[in-house]
Amino acid sequence: SKREDALASLTQENALEPDAAEILYDYVQDQYEVAGEVPSDQHIIVESFIDEVGDWRVVVQSPFGARVHAPWAMTAASHLRERCGEIDVVWSDDGIVFRLPESASPPESDWFFPDPETVEEDIIRTLTDTSMFAARFRENAARALLLPRRFPGQRTPLWLQRRKSADLMNAAARYPKFPMILETFRECLSDVFDLAGLTELLEDIRSRRIRVHALLSDEGPSPFAQTVLFDFTASFIYDADAPLAERRAQVLSLDHAQLKELLGSADYRELLDPEAIAAIAIKVARLEQPSLKDADDTHDLLLALGDLSEEEISDRATAEFRPAVVSALEALVAERRAVEVRIGGVSRFIAVEDASRYRDALGTVLPMGLPAALLESYETPLRDLVSRYVRTHGPFLPQDIANRLGIGVEVVRSSLNELATLGRVLEGGFTPGNTQREWIDHEVLKLIKRRSLAGWRQQIEAVDHAQYASFIADWQSVVKPRRGVDGLFEAIEQLQGVPLPASVLESEILPARVHGYREGQINELLVSGELLWRGLEAVGSSDGRIALYLTENYPLLAPPAAEVEGELAIKVLEYLRANPAPFFDDIVAGVGGFPNDVLEALWDLVWSGNVGNDSFAPLRARLRVKASKSGSSRGRRRGRSRMMSTRSSRLPGSEGRWTLFERSSWVEPTPTEKRTAQVQQLLERYGVLVKEALGREGVSGGFAAIYPVLKAMEEAGRLRRGYFVEGLGASQFAVPGAEDRLRNTEHHDAPLLLAATDPANPYGSFLPWPEQSGEGTRCARVAGARVVIHQGELLAFIGKSGDQLTSFISDLEPQRSAAMTALVAGLKLAARGRRQFYLAKVDGKQQAEERLHRALLDAGFQFGYRGYIYKNDVVDINA
Repeated sequence: SKREDALASLTQENALEPDAAEILYDYVQDQYEVAGEVPSDQHIIVESFIDEVGDWRVVVQSPFGARVHAPWAMTAASHLRERCGEIDVVWSDDGIVFRLPESASPPESDWFFPDPETVEEDIIRTLTDTSMFAARFRENAARALLLPRRFPGQRTPLWLQRRKSADLMNAAARYPKFPMILETFRECLSDVFDLAGLTELLEDIRSRRIRVHALLSDEGPSPFAQTVLFDFTASFIYDADAPLAERRAQVLSLDHAQLKELLGSADYRELLDPEAIAAIAIKVARLEQPSLKDADDTHDLLLALGDLSEEEISDRATAEFRPAVVSALEALVAERRAVEVRIGGVSRFIAVEDASRYRDALGTVLPMGLPAALLESYETPLRDLVSRYVRTHGPFLPQDIANRLGIGVEVVRSSLNELATLGRVLEGGFTPGNTQREWIDHEVLKLIKRRSLAGWRQQIEAVDHAQYASFIADWQSVVKPRRGVDGLFEAIEQLQGVPLPASVLESEILPARVHGYREGQINELLVSGELLWRGLEAVGSSDGRIALYLTENYPLLAPPAAEVEGELAIKVLEYLRANPAPFFDDIVAGVGGFPNDVLEALWDLVWSGNVGNDSFAPLRARLRVKASKSGSSRGRRRGRSRMMSTRSSRLPGSEGRWTLFERSSWVEPTPTEKRTAQVQQLLERYGVLVKEALGREGVSGGFAAIYPVLKAMEEAGRLRRGYFVEGLGASQFAVPGAEDRLRNTEHHDAPLLLAATDPANPYGSFLPWPEQSGEGTRCARVAGARVVIHQGELLAFIGKSGDQLTSFISDLEPQRSAAMTALVAGLKLAARGRRQFYLAKVDGKQQAEERLHRALLDAGFQFGYRGYIYKNDVVDINA
C-alpha cells in the first residue's frame, strides 16, 4: 500500500505519467535499499568504494547545486592534496566526485568538509590556481582591451590569447589592487559561487542540523552515485583537442540561440546527421509507422497535417485500411467533416475546421452548405497554414511551401519571418551538402539534434574488447605488415623495450610485422650500429627474454643492469671494461678457465643486462642447441665431441664481439627524461594506453610511477584521457587521433595467427583469457604458444607443445559458423612450413566436438589414433 500511495501522489499531485512514476519510485527505493538513506536537504551521503583501477572513489551526494558544490570541491580538494597527493575532483548539481590514490583503508568522511570559518579564505587562496580563474581573467582582460590584437581585423588564436593572458596575470599579480584581478575575484566569488550558501551549509553540518551519512560500498556505487559519476569521465574530454564525434556531440548540446551567438549564424550542416534528418522528417510527417485505421483517424490526420491528396492519405494507412481509404474519404465529405478542394492545381482533402483558413489565405473555393460557424475568419490564416507545414516537415526551402500552396515565395517568406520573430522557426543551413539557406521548426530541430546527438554519442562510447584487440593489431601493423628494411626499422621502433622471448622473435613476432621477413635480416641494423639488443632474464637453459632498442634511445628506455654475481662473471666484466669489444677467444685467454665455464659466466652477464653482442648470431646458436637436444643421446655425444674438437671461439653462443652497455658517450638522463621517454614509447606501441598493459612491460613503480607524466602530457595537449575501452581501468590515455582510429578500425576478414607473447595479442595481458568450456590446455603467455584471433575475438589457443588446442567459439549463429571457418583457416596458417601438423587433443579430448570435427575433416585434416594430422604436399621453406 505504501508503494501504491506514493505512485498515486506522483501521478496526481506531480502530474507524472504512471510509467514515469514507477521508474522514479524504483530509483529512489533502490537507492534507499543500497545506501540506507536518500540525499536531501537534511541528509548528505558520503559514499566510498574502490574503482576499476584500485583507487578510492568518493561521491558526496548533495542536492545543493553546482554553485555551492564548486567552491566546496575546490577547498576540499586542496586539503586532500596535502594529505594524499594528487587527486581528481569533479562537481555537478547533484554532488561531487573525488578520486584518491590507492590505500589500505577508505578516507575519513570528515576530510571532505572544510571548516566554515576559514572556507572563504581557503577558496580565495585556491582560486588563483584554477583554470576557471585564468579563463575569467582572460575574458575580463580582453573586455578591457588589455589584450590588443597585433593586426586589427584578424582573429588571434585561442592558445595565443591564453599565453598572453597568462603573461599579463603574472605581471599583474605583483599589484594586489590591479582592477582586472579584483574584478575576476568578484566575478568568481559572487556570480559563479554561492559562498554564503556554502558557509551556511557547512555550519549546519557542523551543528548536526544536516546529517552526514558515511557509506562504504563493497559492490560498486549506489544508483544515485552512478548518476553523479557520469560527469567524472566526461570532465576529461577536451574542447579544442576533441576528436570529431566528441566535437559534434558537444556543439549539439547547445541550443540554437547559443550557437547563433557563437558563430554569427546557425549552420548545422557539419553537425547534423543526414540519417537523423531523414528519420525525423518521416516521423513528423507520420510516415514512420502507418497508423490510419478508420475514418476518425483520417479526420485527425487532416487536422494535424493539413491538405492531403488521396495518395498521401493512403501512404499513412495500415495495410488493412488502405483499400477502404476512398470510401472513408467519401463518408467524411458526406458528413461534412472533410472537404475536397483544389490547391495549387491539385485535388486534395482538408478538414472542415480549416476551410476558412484556406479560403482567406489562398482564395480556395469551398463547396456550398458548410455551417456558418466553421466559416468565421481567423486572424492569421496564411501564417497558420505555413506554421503547420513547418512543424510537419524537416528542413525546407520557402519555395517548397510556395509550390505546395500555389502562392508566391515572398508571401511565404513574410510569414516565415513572422514565425521567426516569435521564436517558432529558425533560418540557417541544416542539410549536409546543401548550400542554400533553409528553414526549420524549432521543435523539429530539437528532435533532429537529439537523434544526431545520440548517433554521435554512440561513436564516443567505449568500445568492446574485440574492437580494442582489432585496433591493437592494426596499430602495430600486424594486419597489414610493413616491407623491407625500413619497415623492419619502424616495427622495431614500436617494439622498443618490451620483453620478448628470443626463441620467437625472428620466427613469429617480426615476421608478423614485416612481410617476407627472413632470419638474419635484423643483422643489417645491428651491424650498422642503429640497433641494440639486450638480455632481460633467462628462461630455461638456453632461451630468455630480450629487448630491442634504437641506439640513441637505449639510455632512456633500458632498465638498470642487475648486480653481477659469481667470481668468474666479475672477472669477465672487469676484462670487458679494460678491453672493449673482444672476441670470445680473447676473453678466455684474458680471464683463464674452461671455455664452457667462461661462456656460461658471459651469458649470466648478458641476462643481467650488463653485456651485449654486436649480432644475433650467439643468440641464434644457443637457441639451436636447445632445439638439437631433442635428438638421441648418441647424437648428442657425437655432437659434443665434435664441438670440443673445434676452437673455443666456435662454442655455440660465443660468436661475435662482446661489449659492455656502459658507454662514456652516453649522457645519463634524468629520472624525468627516462619516465617521459618510457611513456612516449608505451603510447607509440599501444596508441591507447590502459593501466593493465603495464603488467607485461616491466615498468618499475607501475602505473603510479608514470601517471604524473601522463597527466602532464594531457595538460599539454599531447594526449587525451577518457574511457575508451569498456571493462578496463578508468584512467585510459590516447595519443591524438588514436581514439578515432580505435572506434573506426574495421575487423579484418582473415584470421591472425600470433605468438601468445606477441604485444599485438592483448589476451592474457590487458584483456582476460575467455572462459574455457572444456578441459583444454590452460592458457598462458609462454614462448612457443600461439593464438588465433579473428575480428578481435580469441578463437583458439595452441599450447607450447604445438599439439594441444583450446577453442573459444560462440554458441550463437551466425557467429559460430564464421568463427569455425576462421579457426580452421588459422590452423592452416599454423601448418605452413611443416610437412605434417599434429593436433593430439582439442579442448582436452582426442576428438573435437562434432561440428569442429567435421570442419577439420572438410579442411583436409585426417583423424586417427594420434589425433588430427594435416599434411602439406608442398612445403614452403620460406614460410
